[in-house]
Amino acid sequence: MTATPAWPPQSTPRLFVESPLAAGPLRIDGPAAHYLIAVMRMAPGDPVKLFDDTTGEWLATAAQVGKRDLVVDVSTMLRPREAVPDLWLCAAPLKKGRVDWLAEKACELGVDRLVPVITQRTIVDRPKTERLRSHMVEAAEQCARTALPGLAEPVKLGAMLRDWPDGRTLFFADEAGGVAALDAMLAHPGPAAILIGPEGGFTDDERQAIRACDQGVAVSLGPRILRADTAAAAAVSLWMAANGDW
Repeated sequence: MTATPAWPPQSTPRLFVESPLAAGPLRIDGPAAHYLIAVMRMAPGDPVKLFDDTTGEWLATAAQVGKRDLVVDVSTMLRPREAVPDLWLCAAPLKKGRVDWLAEKACELGVDRLVPVITQRTIVDRPKTERLRSHMVEAAEQCARTALPGLAEPVKLGAMLRDWPDGRTLFFADEAGGVAALDAMLAHPGPAAILIGPEGGFTDDERQAIRACDQGVAVSLGPRILRADTAAAAAVSLWMAANGDW
């Protein structure tokens, strides 16, 4: 007896849409339409998976395919929006390429919010948040995520520390040393944030200011010197193992 093919097939394209999804027709244009029409060669009747960072992931079928846009029939919710651990990643903006990688990994690893933090040694003062958002969307599309990290506007370190919320532990990777990161994270469950400095590290004044924060906990990521983007991925992975959804 011939097996019934899986539906939708594993090769079904998957895209993020800005507007909340619901059953019914939906017009898609712009780069998303170009991808479906010109790259994926979508034809009427072909399936597509859509997610909106609000309701979850839906199955849709192409109804009308034009040259620059298409209309799909949204029919079935496949999965609700996933629960996301309450972890922020506060990181000094890095050079182009490395900061893009950091945004991708923040999404893949399950960070709830990405906060660009301007420090005294930050090289890039105004990161392009639209580009960072685009990289997070691409990561979510490829990794079957139904939630995207929130993306805050860049904030100066002093202002962030002044307004830091009660009840959220601030783990900061201190090159001068601190508690072993995993031990510290196991000892401080609950809402948290990880602070990663720029390529040149924190200044002495900044380090003292962070340590003076009531919620600040200096942590060590081991005996090896890590690049800022590597340190961010390592620290997030440790927190996910200790208090996240791993």
